[in-house]
Amino acid sequence: MTADDTRRFVRAAVEWAAGGTHAAPTARELAGGLSTVVLVEGVSDVAAVDALAARRDRNLAAEGVAVVPLGGARSIGKFVALFGPQGLGLRLAGLVDIREEPHFRRSLEQAGLGFGTFHVCEADLEDELIRALGTDSVQRVVDEQGELRAFRTFQKQPAQRERTVEQQLRRFLGTHSGRKAQYARALVEDLEPARVPRPLERLLADAA
Repeated sequence: MTADDTRRFVRAAVEWAAGGTHAAPTARELAGGLSTVVLVEGVSDVAAVDALAARRDRNLAAEGVAVVPLGGARSIGKFVALFGPQGLGLRLAGLVDIREEPHFRRSLEQAGLGFGTFHVCEADLEDELIRALGTDSVQRVVDEQGELRAFRTFQKQPAQRERTVEQQLRRFLGTHSGRKAQYARALVEDLEPARVPRPLERLLADAA
């Protein structure tokens, strides 16, 4: 499976799950080169998984692994139906925020699947990465991205003044479109190997 094939599969999978049956033939064809589909909530999670795989010198596409963003955790049931045992029969793994864990469990149970290859973030992946790095290191990464001044201005907003730095950083990462994915990659690239959040570490181990 090439990286281009994997990207095509992901696009087709997302379109198919959204009701675009025209994408089904492409997804079915390309699924033949896959062993595992990793289901994550959004593109920032994809960026984090890809960044960690690159750090570990793993080529997920060549291994037959596709990381697919759900576009919202409540879409999990559609993807499980399409790619799980009642669909294409691919092995599934994933990453889930703790507040969405019950919904994921129900969808997997309805498909006759266990939860063992799905891993739960305490709040969400951004929270996991901020805690793993520490606020000083995260602010250094923000500075390296050329946004420290913007963050300092953000901290002065009335709604932010009473929040902890961890809370401010987490909110800041979600304020602009694309920023979560930008920082998911940058923060993973800055992590020491022993500090990789456990859910992300376990997910990559299961993505095989």
